[in-house]
Amino acid sequence: MDMFKGKQGGFNIISNKNQVHGGYGAGMIDLSNVSSIIVNEEEAVIDIGALHAKSAVEKGIKFSINKEDVPNGKRYWLVWVATDMGENGAYYAGVTACEMLIDREARRGWKILADHVNKMDYAMKRRFILDGMNEKEKQNLRKLLETHKPEMWKNSPDELKEKLA
Repeated sequence: MDMFKGKQGGFNIISNKNQVHGGYGAGMIDLSNVSSIIVNEEEAVIDIGALHAKSAVEKGIKFSINKEDVPNGKRYWLVWVATDMGENGAYYAGVTACEMLIDREARRGWKILADHVNKMDYAMKRRFILDGMNEKEKQNLRKLLETHKPEMWKNSPDELKEKLA
């Protein structure tokens, strides 16, 4: 699956290219340069469905805001990736991670939706927040970012590379 092809899944993501002050689309968020990756200790997978809380791991799960409701949950990270164009070409401009616990058997999960929304915003604002991810999870994310688009990884800021070292 290619993270940067226009897979919008039937959703109309509104661009901020509106020239009319206060017109249709004013104040809307442009998600055209944001993608989502699901990471755990086994792998990192691009899953555009996460943009609308419909990733493969989230489907069919009833979420709670209480971690105690998911004692047997497996840890996943929803990673928001914002891209941009620089003088050398495209690069990963913002990368943030949000934790989730999911128990597929019990069809229960834990996540804090406000954290997911805020971390998406932080990625769009060109921040790198990967706190809480263990070394294996970071390694899986790095491998995906490096191999998916090697030029983008090469053009990315050293801060991201250091956080995923």
